[in-house]
Amino acid sequence: MLVFLITIIVLALIFDYINGFHDAANSIATIVSTKVLTPFQAVLWAAAFNFIAFFIFKEHKVAGTIANIISEDIINFKVLTAATIAAIGWNLLTWYYGIPSSSSHTLIGGLAGAGLAAGGLAGVNTYPIFIALLFMVLSPIIGLIFGFLMTLITVNLAKKSRPAKAEKWFKRLQLVSSGALSLAHGGGDSQKTMGLILTAIWFYNKIIHGNTISVKDMPMPEWLPLACYSAIALGTMSGGWRIVKTMGTRITKVNPLEGVCAETAGALTIFLTIMFGIPVSTTHTLTGSIVGVGATKRLSGVRWGVTFNLLWAWILTIPVSAIVAAVVFYIIHFIT
Repeated sequence: MLVFLITIIVLALIFDYINGFHDAANSIATIVSTKVLTPFQAVLWAAAFNFIAFFIFKEHKVAGTIANIISEDIINFKVLTAATIAAIGWNLLTWYYGIPSSSSHTLIGGLAGAGLAAGGLAGVNTYPIFIALLFMVLSPIIGLIFGFLMTLITVNLAKKSRPAKAEKWFKRLQLVSSGALSLAHGGGDSQKTMGLILTAIWFYNKIIHGNTISVKDMPMPEWLPLACYSAIALGTMSGGWRIVKTMGTRITKVNPLEGVCAETAGALTIFLTIMFGIPVSTTHTLTGSIVGVGATKRLSGVRWGVTFNLLWAWILTIPVSAIVAAVVFYIIHFIT
């Protein structure tokens, strides 16, 4: 049984690592495209703030939400293994093709699919899935609104400044805004992996030690946040250059002022959702913020064809991950 637990922990940390390089583009795409930092400097900057999140986020409400997706009655290592393998597979596929899909939603889809395969409709708790689906729509809209308003306000405040001086200051401010976005990314996405591992530990303790506490009351082991924040930071250091191009240049071209507004709007949205324990996609949120910034120039300033292609990838992430997880569960169940 201990071997199965270790396997889940290793797979989950691999997912966390992949999440880091898959989503690195969220934090560094605009700062690279505006040439504030070189790609190498940018990934180090983002990775540092991914890890610093360990010292900032001491509550783990998002982890609790993820741990509550599968009904306690059907939680086992087969279900968790199937969910994690599906999430890893979809992340690698979308990274390979340069599609900035959501690591959060692929994990949610994987957990839901494995839970449904193991226990039918009773195998999943609908509330956390409903919240995830709701904010799959709301988070990019909120990011878009924040990005749009923040850009309008900032442009009006800076309109009397000399262009060269203003650009110099906004390049400096973009270091702050990208750091804030990386902090939010680390704080939110690392907790999703914590929730997965916490569920596995709960099941292990239930089988081996016979504990009767609910998974939502399971205390967080001290080593777990450190391991998850470290894994996502190491993943971010690995880059993710295929997605950087899409996020940094293909949706809309941004200057330092617009980069500050997009990153700040994205970070603010994610900080708010973390406070309420809502698992949202950093990718979706920042894309909405970038679209909002681009729309302040003119609607044609946004490459809507690219944006709608990304939308299709987002729509497919949860159901495809769920189907893959269900198939993997049946395979594991059959061979064991």
